[in-house]
Amino acid sequence: MPFSPFSPQGGRHELGQNFLVDRSVIDEIDGLVARTKGPILEIGPGDGALTLPLSRHGRPVTAVELDGRRAQRLGVRTPGHVTVVHHDFLRFPLPRNPHVVVGNVPFHLTTAIMRRLLDAQHWHTAVLLVQWEVARRRAGVGGSTLLTAAWAPWYEFDLHSRVPARAFRPMPGVDGGVLVIRRRSAPLVGQVKTYQDFVRQVFTGKGNGLREILRRTGRIPQRELAAWLWNDGISPHALPKDLKPGQWASLWELA
Repeated sequence: MPFSPFSPQGGRHELGQNFLVDRSVIDEIDGLVARTKGPILEIGPGDGALTLPLSRHGRPVTAVELDGRRAQRLGVRTPGHVTVVHHDFLRFPLPRNPHVVVGNVPFHLTTAIMRRLLDAQHWHTAVLLVQWEVARRRAGVGGSTLLTAAWAPWYEFDLHSRVPARAFRPMPGVDGGVLVIRRRSAPLVGQVKTYQDFVRQVFTGKGNGLREILRRTGRIPQRELAAWLWNDGISPHALPKDLKPGQWASLWELA
């Protein structure tokens, strides 16, 4: 039976809405947010599956919803310390005070939302329900990606759990994953743009392994490069995806 565009079970296809209906997953995300402090900013609350449990902590909640009718309906169901805003999260002015971000992120907007958050200030923890493979890549499972390596000196990415597709209505074609991102209290690297340009250069460089890729950049003397590989126990044939955040930071110091 087809879902109504505005039923509690069915999301609007054009908005990429897949609502979370599994109580155990809702409780899991709520529990992760409960361990944090400060105001809460929610991405895409929909019908309030997460908003209402989050409101019970008594902390200020701002829920940003693109669907105007859902925003209006949710606004009348929430207590006074919850503000439901009809707005596009990608254009919403983010708070300038320390806060926590939480959300069941539309799968097709995950990269755009992730980039905006990573480039933003002030939030200290993000608990995001995203596509399973995206959660794995961001957490560096099976190797880091360019995006993760570029931001790892400032953030820690933790893959918390897998969420089956049946936990959503309508049911998507892939599973989800709960990803927790925490801002480091002390960044491993000082310069953002120059460091990220370097990471991009290494990730896209040609060569049979790190030693050859880094040699071709011409930025690190061969003797220092050899000593770095030896001291960190890194194979000359390792790939950029194999490096840990601390190794990227120490490599950047040589560049």
